[in-house]
Amino acid sequence: MRIRESQALILPPFFFLVIFFILPVIIILVLSLTHNKDLTAGITLENYTRIFDPLYLQVLIRSVVYAGLATLFALLIGFPLAYFISFANSRLKMMFMFLVLVPFWTNFLVRIFAWLTILGRQGLINSFLLWTGIIQDPLQLLHTPGAVILGLIYGELPFMVLPLIAALDRMDVSLLEAATDLGASRFQAFQRIALPLSIPGVIAGSIFVFIPALGSFVVPDILGGSDSFMVGNTIKNQFMTVRDWSFGSSLSMMLMLAVLFGVSAYLKKGSGDLNMGEYL
Repeated sequence: MRIRESQALILPPFFFLVIFFILPVIIILVLSLTHNKDLTAGITLENYTRIFDPLYLQVLIRSVVYAGLATLFALLIGFPLAYFISFANSRLKMMFMFLVLVPFWTNFLVRIFAWLTILGRQGLINSFLLWTGIIQDPLQLLHTPGAVILGLIYGELPFMVLPLIAALDRMDVSLLEAATDLGASRFQAFQRIALPLSIPGVIAGSIFVFIPALGSFVVPDILGGSDSFMVGNTIKNQFMTVRDWSFGSSLSMMLMLAVLFGVSAYLKKGSGDLNMGEYL
């Protein structure tokens, strides 16, 4: 009886996973092997060979570069911020955690559109530089690769900071105190104790930033130009504009498999005991 009850408890999440996760992947996989949604034409690998066309291969490489740079800069910005928050007193810590989470209260699309008023030719940055006399003509800040990377960093930065805070909070502060008592400088204590112990947070934060940045299409659409399109824009255009669902599905499958392979290899090499659930 107890076994049947336990099986009954498993059924709802099982059906949820099948309907909302496994079934969509199967549909995308089937579409990627057809001639533009024509199931009667048989199976083909043509959609996957098209991915290696120089045009689409360039978009894939660009997407990896943009996502990698966004992850790197998010780490460089997020680590000092997380370190400061972790060692702040309880009141300041709660306030800073609140400030990190505040952006989630606003729609992501609205937050990205706000950068138009900052980076535009008549935006805050150009207006300030013109007012100070540093420049004579407005700079082209929008619709550039830099604007896309900046938007990716801004959008994904909290996902870097939160895992780092979780990792640093688990660190025994007495280890740092012991290191300084034994003659180590603050930098040496950070380098030999704090940094190695924060590696699980670094790995988790990098994954949480890189994956959504790699598939992003809203940021390049708004802040980028035609030469800043990423693979997410290509997939969206294949489904919404070109109506080539089969090729869009093959791009989606390749992106998903590449991400799964990269994340699995990264986790296996970087941290065997990393529990991703701790940071969700």
